[in-house]
Amino acid sequence: MKQLALDIGIATGPSFDAFFAGPNEAALRHLQVWVGSAGSPALHSPVPTYLWGEGGSGKTHLLESVRVALREQGASVGWLHAGLLEPPEFDERWGVVLLDDVHLYTAVQQHAAFNWFVNAQTLQRGVVAAGALPPADLPLREDLRTRLGWGHVFHLQVLSETERRAVLRQAADARGVMLSDDVLDFMLHRFSRDLGSLMELLTQLDGYALQTQRAITIPLIRSMLENE
Repeated sequence: MKQLALDIGIATGPSFDAFFAGPNEAALRHLQVWVGSAGSPALHSPVPTYLWGEGGSGKTHLLESVRVALREQGASVGWLHAGLLEPPEFDERWGVVLLDDVHLYTAVQQHAAFNWFVNAQTLQRGVVAAGALPPADLPLREDLRTRLGWGHVFHLQVLSETERRAVLRQAADARGVMLSDDVLDFMLHRFSRDLGSLMELLTQLDGYALQTQRAITIPLIRSMLENE
């Protein structure tokens, strides 16, 4: 059976609490302090933060967690990603600018990102960005590339198989679901390494198992995929 690469969203929504940091603890703690909480005031420093790493390392999850946390504080956020082909003009009501998948930006998006960045800096607003490459290697216009790299830079690592296995096992136990070693091996080796995708797969499997009154097995996983 060929390897499947599923890109499944996180049903419960991204949050800092739902992010298993592992080797990325420093980046998580930095953003949590930056955003602030009910018990500690937000810093919202205008010094930019840039996250980089391969797919599945949690970049978008962390950016979306920042957006969720700030919206809960009543802040308005500007969000630019590679799928937004016609970015809007900078809005002075934005408290923070979030730039995702910057390595994929078109010339139009780079122009908008630079404009957003300069305006945010002028107004002492925060900028948090993410891409697949370190700042020096980004295929972007020089003025944008250098600005992305002058602040806090964190290299995110994909969780090891052992770490992902432990998280899945813990999540399954919390649901009262039994996952055999064979099922865990199948999930880890046949699907995306992105932990968010794997957690959503577990949610779907749990629901399908309840619906069909069957235990979670490899045949059940194949049956669920065939019936999608």
